[in-house]
Formats: sequence, structure tokens, C-alpha cells
Amino acid sequence: MQYSANSLEHHWMPFTANREFKRSPRLVVKSEGVYLTDHKGGSVLDGSSGLFCAAAGHGRKEIAEAVFEQLKTNDYTAPFGLSHPGSFEFARRIAELTPAEINHVFFVNSGSESIDTALKIAMAYHRARGEGQRTRFVSRERAYHGVNIGGTSLSGMVKNRETFTQVMPNVVCMRHTWLPEHRFIRGQPEHGAELAEDLQRFVENYGGSTIAACFVEPLAGSTGILVPPKGYLERLRQICDEQGILLVFDEVICGFGRLGTPFGAQAFGVTPDIMTMAKALTNGAQPMGAVAVKDEIYETITQAAPEKSVEFFHGYTYSGHPAACAAGIAALDIYEKEDLFQRAADMSEYFLDAVFSLRDLDLVTDIRGYGLIAGIDVAPTTAPGGRGTQVQEKLFWNGVHLKFTGDAGILAPPLVSERSHIDEIVEKLRKTLKEVESQKTN
Repeated sequence: MQYSANSLEHHWMPFTANREFKRSPRLVVKSEGVYLTDHKGGSVLDGSSGLFCAAAGHGRKEIAEAVFEQLKTNDYTAPFGLSHPGSFEFARRIAELTPAEINHVFFVNSGSESIDTALKIAMAYHRARGEGQRTRFVSRERAYHGVNIGGTSLSGMVKNRETFTQVMPNVVCMRHTWLPEHRFIRGQPEHGAELAEDLQRFVENYGGSTIAACFVEPLAGSTGILVPPKGYLERLRQICDEQGILLVFDEVICGFGRLGTPFGAQAFGVTPDIMTMAKALTNGAQPMGAVAVKDEIYETITQAAPEKSVEFFHGYTYSGHPAACAAGIAALDIYEKEDLFQRAADMSEYFLDAVFSLRDLDLVTDIRGYGLIAGIDVAPTTAPGGRGTQVQEKLFWNGVHLKFTGDAGILAPPLVSERSHIDEIVEKLRKTLKEVESQKTN
């Protein structure tokens, strides 16, 4: 089917060069397994699991059937003062995967909402403890924490923030964890733990008793995959414990097997106080996010309120939606039945070997990776992001979809991928990079 710019005009697309896209659209009309079908009938291997969502691959009938049955039985329950059995069961199932101390789950509708919810939980927790003076939040350069006002305030990616000037005050950013000597290092760099001392500097400069929480992605995802140096997360945990600061892990990308474990917390052996999650939570089949907290946080907030009163004045119309819960439970069933977290761990070495084989290309300036996710930087043009956009578009028509942030491509294939799929991604990426390099030199 052919589409014109006029036929696509009414949809204002997110994070997209709308004018350019509508001149030359890339539309997906079908998805199944690890493949997409474009509107011209071409097959495209989904090398980034959509937006890191479809961990179990696309078109899982088990999830579709669970959602269908739920919608026939109970399509919607108001979540304020009411609920339905599925939300409690889903929360229980999530708590089985989180670290032992984290057993309470608050449902939202996206990763962005999970971050704003975590900010509010942190404020409510400290106020309940009589420490309402903790109004400062710490984030990190090159951080991505969604696009609501709270997440935008925490953002360390300038393009996500520069247009939106009226954001939260009292947010300070630590340095990011990438160093020039980290080029082409596979897994966790040996050096760089000292970057965590930025948090200690904020403690000394502002006073630890003024800081509510420190937000980090265990592995920084959307910025192009920055693997934490050895000892870095451990040092953040230590400083937070010493100062009464909540440590929040944004697990929206890392969660549900991407690093070969249920969450990044287990991959790196550091337990946060709060975890945010979304994306693979429902395998992308329904919009949903969640915030999981330590028991002490939940109990402090709820017990501080008078009996029979609302303890936490926050929530969304679609929090814990019945269809989303059904999708999430079905997704967790698949992850468990097919042992997908372990499958990702087992595939990691082959995947990273394949991706790092691209380091011989002149256009490739760095590769990083851990588990079943990797970032690859391409040499920029005079306009930052121009080369990445060029590679992404050409690669799609060569048969592979990859997420790009600026000039960094992110490889995150579905956890159900076979070795042949990894080979196909890397072969087509190599072919595309060579084509772009050839155009550059001609």
C-alpha cells in the first residue's frame, strides 16, 4: 500500500522528524516473532525489540487471548477505592522477581509515569518521617527518565530538556559514567567507580539531609548503553545508606531479562529502595508501568496517615487496568515457561562477540554491551545525529530495525532470538555501515 504525506498528516508523531517521515514513511503493518512487515511488504528483523518492549517476541497469542478474555469478563474497574483480582495477582507475581525487601507495587501506565510516581513516593516517604526538608533530587548526565515533567527535570540529555524551561527546581546531575578509556570495553569497565563520588560532593555541598533521592539507570539505556564501572553502583548505595537518601533504579529498559537476570539490581548485585519498570512488563502488548518499593517505604507512608484515610494522594484513571494486568500476567508466564531470562544470559556471549566484530569498521567509534543489549557509536557528521539517522533509515530498508539516539545505535533483540537472528542483525548492520561509509568518501 502506498501512502502520501497528506494521508499521514493528522498524526503528530512523537520523537520523530514529522516532515521528513511523512515524505518517506516507514510503517509496520504486521509483527510476528522477531520480524516486522513494512507497508511495502518487506521483512524487517526487530533488532531493538520495538522500544525494548517485546522481550518475548511479537504476536504472542497467549497474551492476546488473555487480554481478550479479560475484556469480555471485566473491561474496566475504577482504581480509586475499588480494584479487581488481577491487579493483586500481578503485583504478587512482580514481587516474586524483585529483590527480597521489595514487595509492594504501585501500577501506572508508562515508564514516564513510573518516574513521576517514584518522585512523589520519595517526597511522601520523607514527609511521613518528619524530614520534609529533603527537597533535592540527584540524577545523572546522559540520563533518560521519561518525558513527564518529573522525568524531564531529571533528564541529562539536553535535547529532551532545552525547550521545556519550567521544570522542577533543585535537581542536580552527577557526571555520566563513560570515559574515553572505556572505548570498546565489553561488560563493566574496571575503572570509573570514583565517578560516584559526585554524589558525595553534593552531600558535602548541599547537605545530605536536603537530598530526597538519587535516580540512576543501573545500565544507562536510551543514551546509547553505558555500562556502570565496577564498584560504581555499590558506592552510590553506600553513600545513600549513610545519608538517608533513597536510591532509585530506573529499570524500564534493564528489567525483565535484558541483562540475563530479572532486573539490573540482580545483575549488578545492588538493591535500590525503589524500582521503576514498564516496557517488557507486558511484553509491550498493553501500555503499563509500575513502581516497586521496599516494605519500609510502603509501611512508613501508609502508617503515617490516619485510619480510614487515603495515605497517598496519587494515581491514574488506568492504574492497574484489567486488560494490562492480564497481559502482564501472561507475559510473566511466558518468561517463566520459556526460561527467557536464562536464555538471554546464555545468548549474551555470542551476541556480544557478534556485535564487537564490527569494531574493524572505520565508521564505528565505540561499542559497549552487557547481557543482551549493546550500543554502537558511529562517527558523526557536522550535525550531531545526522549520521545515526542516515544509518537507521538505510538499515530499515536493508531489513533491520534499530533504535538510534543521536549517533548511537542500540541493539536489543528479543530474548527469543536465535543465533541466526543475531547473525542477520550484525551482517545487515555491517552492510549498511559500509554503504554509508562509501557515500561519505565518494
